[in-house]
Amino acid sequence: MDPHGRAELARDGFLGFSTVKTLRLTRCAEVPDQQGVYVVLRRGFVAPRFLERGSGSLFKGKDPNVAISVLQLAWVATAIVLYVGKAGGGKLKAHLKKRINLLIQFGSGANVAHWGGRFLWQLADAEDLILCWKPTPRSDPRSVEKAIISEFEATYGRRPYANRMR
Repeated sequence: MDPHGRAELARDGFLGFSTVKTLRLTRCAEVPDQQGVYVVLRRGFVAPRFLERGSGSLFKGKDPNVAISVLQLAWVATAIVLYVGKAGGGKLKAHLKKRINLLIQFGSGANVAHWGGRFLWQLADAEDLILCWKPTPRSDPRSVEKAIISEFEATYGRRPYANRMR
């Protein structure tokens, strides 16, 4: 899969392509209750506007906000893929609908368990970010996630903007 575009993701079986705003309003009704992977995208390559204080919640007493200089260093200007996540597989019970809903709740200020992707919520256009997902009933979501991130790293020389953990 070519990690840099919406068309490539669709050809690789990703579905949805819904904004954060829409998914929040529908409470992720269109997202399946299956294991899989999900990707967060921006619409284009316009330089982002970073916020000093994003909408993400404290989690376990930790502040998700970082200095704008840290966000700028993490930014991949030539990529629209910002974050790759997984849901389910192995001992993990959370399916795509639950994980994506947690991500959006975290970005709405709820104290929920979705620390990964926290840089997303310091973008001024976070409500307009697009999420797509791919059920992986026959593949381990962690393996698929790692493969997508590895391909991204091979193309761009680093991880997606909001994928901070190794």
